[in-house]
Amino acid sequence: MKVAVVILNWNGRSLLEQFLPSVITHSPEATIYVADNASTDESVKFLKSVYPGVKIIQNDRNAGYAGGYNLALKSVEEEIHILLNSDVEVTANWLKPIIEVFENEPDTAAVQPKILDYRKKDYFEYAGAAGGYIDKYGYPFCRGRIFQELEEDHGQYNDDQYIFWASGACLAVRKSAYQEVGGLDEDFFAHQEEIDLCWRLQNKAYKIKYVGNSHVFHVGGATLQNMNPKKTFFNFRNSLFLLLKNVEGSKVYQILFIRMLLDGLAGIKFLLEGKFNHFFAILDAHASFYQYFRKIRKKRPKSFIFSKYHIIPSIVFSHFVLKKNKFTELLK
Repeated sequence: MKVAVVILNWNGRSLLEQFLPSVITHSPEATIYVADNASTDESVKFLKSVYPGVKIIQNDRNAGYAGGYNLALKSVEEEIHILLNSDVEVTANWLKPIIEVFENEPDTAAVQPKILDYRKKDYFEYAGAAGGYIDKYGYPFCRGRIFQELEEDHGQYNDDQYIFWASGACLAVRKSAYQEVGGLDEDFFAHQEEIDLCWRLQNKAYKIKYVGNSHVFHVGGATLQNMNPKKTFFNFRNSLFLLLKNVEGSKVYQILFIRMLLDGLAGIKFLLEGKFNHFFAILDAHASFYQYFRKIRKKRPKSFIFSKYHIIPSIVFSHFVLKKNKFTELLK
């Protein structure tokens, strides 16, 4: 199968200098693209002079993660697109297990490798770990990561496993399936748009898979730090987008109401901790949700094929009340 590794870049010349060599060295099966989101830091000039073999796609604006990839992938003809963050170091033979899944499982639309922490290589990384899930109220979590709790990698997730969502840090997806569901939702701009994509793929009866014998190392937060209020805004607002778009039936409004109450509790927690910028980020997130409400509601599908989108009712209750810090503990 023809494979394209597509790295989205915005003013990330230093990241390209550091991480692109590993992609070139360990990805002989793929054509490598850098999709530039209208950078102003001479990233494109650097690529042309140092890596002339890398194909460059120049977007005319910074359209965020979702819009940037939607623009760029129109120019990519390969059957398999691997959306790779610019702060990811790949390893030898990382592509082979991913390609094998696509060759052998025509109903699998997206695949994710094991994602480990670049700075602490024996630990899972926040953005994806060993495959993603979501609870009833739209809180994402992973095998290997629950909220800020990261597990050490002891080989406990070396299996191949069907999951709910694959991480946007390293997301392999069939071009045909990506186009069928309309690509990434650009209203998300950044954060959780890959969860929405995987949800919509499953609603078309596709599967999402994690492969444990492929691994990469992700820096995480290289473009937007975890405690940046802007990230808080996107995470809270986009969780509401996810629920409104994809939860089946009239129960969506009950779930949204409870989720917004939980957001209020999170806001109070930020206030008590003196994190006022994050408190106001939640208020802004809810205001933006109301602003986009009608537009997002129109995107709800006419029918919902996939309905079992959570393995536990509430990750908030399981983690903060029952004190479960590992994925395996959730299943007990």
